[in-house]
This record gives sequence, structure tokens and C-alpha cells, in this order.
Amino acid sequence: MRLLCLNRLSLLGLKGLSLLALCLMLTACASTVTPPARYMLPSSQLANTPNNPQGTLQLSSPRLAHYLDVDGIIMQLDDITLNEAREHQWAESIGRQLSRSLRTRLSQELPLIRVVRDDISQPEALSLRLEVDQFQGRHDGLAIATGQWQLRSASNELLAMESFSAQTALDDDGYPALVRALGASWDDVAKQIADQIRQGNYFN
Repeated sequence: MRLLCLNRLSLLGLKGLSLLALCLMLTACASTVTPPARYMLPSSQLANTPNNPQGTLQLSSPRLAHYLDVDGIIMQLDDITLNEAREHQWAESIGRQLSRSLRTRLSQELPLIRVVRDDISQPEALSLRLEVDQFQGRHDGLAIATGQWQLRSASNELLAMESFSAQTALDDDGYPALVRALGASWDDVAKQIADQIRQGNYFN
């Protein structure tokens, strides 16, 4: 009987040691997991605020296609397949980054117009609203940005509504090159919008 009890205790001890060893191995594996790389769109130099602006443009936060409103950077693998990267993510909501970048670029392109967020009360301001359909890398080595924008008066009258589309070739392989190319495409979108606003003379 005593021998049987000792055998049982030894078996329990071995099981306990095995469980402890397994836990230690899992902890070691978990500690070696590499955290995802996080990216910001390239920043632009802030434009000076005009002293005597011709008008004010309020920029609403862009409305993103649902598949874009995620942490991971989107890569289009073929004509129908999209992949959200797990190890390459946005450091901040991509909607906020797009809004901030667009506001800065429009301020540079329209130096006589004061460009502000839509959470600041501006009774006489025109409002700019965007819907972003695509903002992703593509299997053919391009970074694309597409969508629509509309300009509305202070009384919410539709003044203009246009589509936008921009694409930039990647300079190199990898996600850093993709993020820079996406930033360049978004800069192109800002320039397209600014050109069309100037041509429309909406602030005269």
C-alpha cells in the first residue's frame, strides 16, 4: 500500500512538472511574438493661416468604405481578393489620418482660404464632404485612392459633386514603400479637389 501511494505521488509530481514545463514554454513563446509594425502617413509642412481669408472651408471626416475602417493596411491581391495585414497596421485611425492630411494639403493649395474641422462653428463656411471607396495597395504595384467629394454651401445647397481617383507606383517592395505611395496618392487627391474648387470660384 505504501509503495502504491508513493507511485501515485510520483505520478502526480511528474504531471505537475510537465504542466509547469509546458506553461514555461508557452510563456517563452508568447514573449518572443513580434508586435505589429505601425505606420503613419507622411506628414506635410503646415501652411500659414491667412490673415484676411476669402472664405472658410469646413472639412468633415471622410466616410470610409467598411473594409477600410480597420487597423491593418489593406492589400488587394487580385481583382476580387482583399487582405488586411496583421503585422502591418495603422498607428492611428486611417480616417483621422486622411482628414488631417487633407486639411493640411488643402491649406497649402488654397492659401487664401481658411480650412478648418467641421466641429468648429462657422455659419458662413462652405463644407467639404468625402467618401473614400478605395485606399489600398494593389497587386500590380500601385497605391490607389478613389471616391467622391461634394461641396455644400452654408445653407446645405449642393455646389459641386465630383469623383476622385489617384494612383502612385511603389518605389520599392514592402509596407513602408506602400504607405509612402498611399500618402502620395492622397496628396494628389487633395490637389485635384483644390484645383476644382479654384476653377469653380466658389469663394468669390
